[in-house]
Amino acid sequence: MGMAETGNKIEFMKRTILITGGAGFIGSHVVRRFVNKYPDYLIINADKLTYAGNLENLTDIENKTNYRFEKMDIVNKQQVLDLFKKYHFDGVIHLAAESHVDRSITGPDEFVFTNIVGTVNLLNAALGIWKDQPEGKRFYHISTDEVYGSLGAEGLFTETTPYDPKSPYSASKASSDHLVRAYKNTFKLPVVISNCSNNYGPNQFPEKLIPLVINNIRNNKPIPVYGKGENIRDWLFVEDHASAIDIIFHSGKTGETYNIGGENEWKNIDLIKLLCNIMDKKLGRQSGSSEKLITYVKDRAGHDMRYAIDSSKLTRELGWSPSLDFEHGLEKTVDWYLTNQKWMERIISGDYEKYYDQQYNKR
Repeated sequence: MGMAETGNKIEFMKRTILITGGAGFIGSHVVRRFVNKYPDYLIINADKLTYAGNLENLTDIENKTNYRFEKMDIVNKQQVLDLFKKYHFDGVIHLAAESHVDRSITGPDEFVFTNIVGTVNLLNAALGIWKDQPEGKRFYHISTDEVYGSLGAEGLFTETTPYDPKSPYSASKASSDHLVRAYKNTFKLPVVISNCSNNYGPNQFPEKLIPLVINNIRNNKPIPVYGKGENIRDWLFVEDHASAIDIIFHSGKTGETYNIGGENEWKNIDLIKLLCNIMDKKLGRQSGSSEKLITYVKDRAGHDMRYAIDSSKLTRELGWSPSLDFEHGLEKTVDWYLTNQKWMERIISGDYEKYYDQQYNKR
């Protein structure tokens, strides 16, 4: 049971859930979903607020009585232990991660610390408070399809595909997956894991492909395309990922892994041309004008050719499926970025960091 204060009144909550990385792109959608859908859950959002964590993503729910924000670095073992002692969580949904492949190539250390050491700190803290009463507890670790390596022209990643990570990012996530499974096998920690394909949608940090392309087209800047743009990715709308996380957290079988995919493969160059077409219409530009901004650049080191996920286990066992077709989801995403240009400008300028100071350093 958790507690939430409303004025002088203390309400007992049915469950107290920790969501790590809840100010990030995917995390903010998960936090919003849980806060709004489960008013009898106390949701604690713990985030370090690095470049990718932005509390402006959650202004619509920040004053809800069943929501708390805790600024915390999961690499700091004591901070993690203190947080678990403070709230006695019933469940953990672990999303906090360094996730940008290019950054992992230029600076792998942060990925090792956050994605591996941070995960172990959370596992140890959960083990410490759950070891005597594991019933009804759940440690849900969110991972990526990149741990499986790269596919050829055929085939899909399944839950039994051997791990073959190719970048420091995917290697650090693969390591954390192995550690989560080891804590299940060695210590009987009640865990569940999901591996997801590329997400897109509102609030994504603009270094990622889709918001970067939208922003560059809007500002008539070159659109960088690695190699020939023939790398293939499986795209999933972020709110569909949040709904899968909700279902897996509540109904997934302990110890199992579930793959979450969009069943929606696109070559990078075809995706970019589709975005150019949508943007030309939205901005009232001549058809084909945005495509002239496409600029081919040297390919990324260790660039995986193709990812594609088989979600049939999740669909078959838990009844989940994507809700949006890609064109509709992409149009919805473009509309959000064009409507929220000030959000994008503050992110790029770094002004979003001031929001934290205004919101929390006054308390």
